[in-house]
Amino acid sequence: MNSPAFPAFPEGFVFGAATAAYQIEGAAAEDGRGPSIWDTYSRLPGRTAHGHTGDVACDHYHRYPEDIALLKDLGVTSYRFSIAWPRIRPQGSGPANPAGLGFYDRLVDELLAAGIEPAATLYHWDLPQALEDRGGWRVRESAELFGEYAGIMARRLGDRVPRWITLNEPWCSAFLGHSVGRHAPGTREGTPALAAAHHLLVGHGHAVGALRAEGVREVGITLNPDWNVAATGSDADRAAVVRADTQHNLVWTDPLFAGTYPATEHETWQELIENQDFRREGDLELISRPLDFVGVNYYRPTVVADAPYREADPALRTASDNRYREVEYPGVRHTAMGWPVVPGTFTQLLVAMKQRYGDRLPPVHITENGSAEHDVLSPDGRVRDASRVQYLADHLAALRAAMDEGVDVRGYYVWSLLDNFEWALGYDKRFGIVRVDFETQARTPKDSYRWYRELIAAHR
Repeated sequence: MNSPAFPAFPEGFVFGAATAAYQIEGAAAEDGRGPSIWDTYSRLPGRTAHGHTGDVACDHYHRYPEDIALLKDLGVTSYRFSIAWPRIRPQGSGPANPAGLGFYDRLVDELLAAGIEPAATLYHWDLPQALEDRGGWRVRESAELFGEYAGIMARRLGDRVPRWITLNEPWCSAFLGHSVGRHAPGTREGTPALAAAHHLLVGHGHAVGALRAEGVREVGITLNPDWNVAATGSDADRAAVVRADTQHNLVWTDPLFAGTYPATEHETWQELIENQDFRREGDLELISRPLDFVGVNYYRPTVVADAPYREADPALRTASDNRYREVEYPGVRHTAMGWPVVPGTFTQLLVAMKQRYGDRLPPVHITENGSAEHDVLSPDGRVRDASRVQYLADHLAALRAAMDEGVDVRGYYVWSLLDNFEWALGYDKRFGIVRVDFETQARTPKDSYRWYRELIAAHR
């Protein structure tokens, strides 16, 4: 394999791999697990590619020893996984499910036996359906129950799991789920979507408090900030970038790291934000509790152009009708997702975050980065994914460049260890450095797996 050069990282830098519960575990109705909003959503006609669900996924629930053996062979120092809330509290509240707790006990113990540090994400989009039936993230009760759930998991695993992430990509939960409608629960709402965004952050604050109370070592949150580029130099397109930045970035980072709501929120949402009954005194103090790190998931930049509101009637407007639209990034390679590959924007994003928040920005872990490619299993049993290898090498070089400009980055987790259930896209898009045959569940390490293993070994 003709591999690109390895960028160099400092001693102690964390090299890891990441997955998420609903995308890999399967066993959706086993051992007392309750239904999640993704179990419900994936069964609605036309919502996922080919009607795919996560019922079986990668069968990780039964095959986790095999997957941990792959991680050990890969040489990672850390593995980021998520815990399925409906596996722990099937109704979202009430007593914890012993079988669910037992599964994560076994997973963590097997990781530690393999010399791999566990990093647990508490919420990667699989809200118990019972809570959605009571209003979901639109209501404060879910945020409070999320804090209780965090406490349960910290008491059970906090002695063995040093790194905890409260939420993964709350932008997707709030806006893809509640205003665009492409993710569970699949609704198109206005002010309720903004309430969901706020209550996700309130839930994060409650979880931070619960995790701190149990004495865990590191607490953070994972965001997926966009690097938004104006399609032209026009005033209209530059204003559209401000609205896009507000929704994708500032609605999360300003409350978390500055203790304020974005100054541009009224321009972005107009009458939708006028009713702020979902906000309460003390919320910002709760949300902005100090963190040990922030996780950043990054894949591609977004080119933004001005657009009219999609709905002329304000009563029908959603929280994503913000007078901007995405347009194609010209002249670059695109992944199988149709995403442009522009590694330098990774550096620009991280440096911009540091410039905006200064010392208030905690140390960074890159909690997801990778690419879906048009993988082919060759007759000799190899997956020669040179385009993915180049993507990873270029983005790690861009990450190193951000560190050279003063951004405190402590670790990098490739997305993903395994090909998996890619949400509304089903099993059509493959992000894994290990190929999964979803008929037989056979695992085949790709060339990208071998390259990443060599990179990690070079830093030992």
